[in-house]
Amino acid sequence: MTITGQDQGLLLAITELGGYPDFTPIYHRHGFQVEKVTSVRNAVRLMKKITPRVIVAEFNYQSDFRDRTSSLETLMAVLQRMPDTHVIVFYEQDFAHQLERLTSRFPVHAALSFPVEESTLEDALRTSAKI
Repeated sequence: MTITGQDQGLLLAITELGGYPDFTPIYHRHGFQVEKVTSVRNAVRLMKKITPRVIVAEFNYQSDFRDRTSSLETLMAVLQRMPDTHVIVFYEQDFAHQLERLTSRFPVHAALSFPVEESTLEDALRTSAKI
């Protein structure tokens, strides 16, 4: 049974580091088909074939990048061609100021700090389905 009562389309879950629960049952409960990848590089490759309705990804700050804060910026640049795709980002509170650099340049539907509360994730999924 889905909470929304209808098929919401495809959700692309990018889990690079993990260390948190598998939220696939929540995604399914909200009517999403789920595709999983383990890197932004694989996600970008896959997005040549699919157009997800929602992408859930981690913001992993990488101080060794000279011109960007994380590999998520690469994904966000590709997403500029997909304005109907919503992005939900998981992040460490310690890197909130670095995430702000990303969100000032690219639209993010929701940014959820660790530990991710299931109810907050469900709210983000619910509102992405309405947009």
